[in-house]
Amino acid sequence: MTAAVTTRKATLSPSVRDVFALAKPRITLMVLLTTAGGVWLSPARASKATIAFALLGTTLIVAGANALNMYIEREIDGFMKRTKDRPLPAGRMSARFALIFGVILSVVAVPVLALGVNGTTALLAVLANLLYVLAYTPLKQRSHWALQVGAVPGAIPPLLGWTAATGRVDEGGLVLFAILFLWQIAHFHAIALFRKLEYGRAGLVVLPNVEGDEAARHSIVRHASALAAISLLLYPLHVAHGIYLVSAIVLGAGFVGVSLIGLRKGVTLKWARGVFGASLLYLVALFAAIATDAIAS
Repeated sequence: MTAAVTTRKATLSPSVRDVFALAKPRITLMVLLTTAGGVWLSPARASKATIAFALLGTTLIVAGANALNMYIEREIDGFMKRTKDRPLPAGRMSARFALIFGVILSVVAVPVLALGVNGTTALLAVLANLLYVLAYTPLKQRSHWALQVGAVPGAIPPLLGWTAATGRVDEGGLVLFAILFLWQIAHFHAIALFRKLEYGRAGLVVLPNVEGDEAARHSIVRHASALAAISLLLYPLHVAHGIYLVSAIVLGAGFVGVSLIGLRKGVTLKWARGVFGASLLYLVALFAAIATDAIAS
């Protein structure tokens, strides 16, 4: 049974668990953490009310974007092992419900951010939502460059936190944006390497299926190297200090080292899974270093 047929038979009364799943809670939680990190690292001190509205508005607009993404990709999700049990392809929810849910959350988020935080933060959040839903999601079936487009909204959350506190976009916030942007590309190219057959069956265009595994491996090295270099800029900008600088150098060298192994002849997909794991460890450790540095300074 295809995802489209299953969706037509979907129940009109989805469970609370399935409604919650529409928001992709793990992704939403990560976004909230990086948004809070942007607030914390900014040179300005935001009020508790501003922070609360920033996190609430971010939660709403991200959850809305995720729900709309699931609505648009409901048939594609039915062809992939990791997504086929989502509420829409599994037939536990109507497509109409997901669409209305996503639109309402996205719309409500705008005044929450505009009135509770500031116009700059609201504008960035709307931009992230529209890029994710209207550009990245449909482009995934047409071009491997969708990854670069999707990495923009994925990198905006710490900038939302930064602008929530400062009201402006400046160098420190842009470096945080660049760190997440570059990290996502290396991270998702690794995923594309060991899931390329699954993505191909679902009709999603990824770099390994278009230009080959070698192109994806070289892209991982380039973006990991750029990431390691860009991450050091938080030190001269006085966003972070010595503890962070040493940690960023060590972590960056380690991540680049793991990436470089992929340039050897005969490397297997086991390496790609290793890069995937290393990328997660790198990001968690880097933000832990930022937090430790801020506490110690």
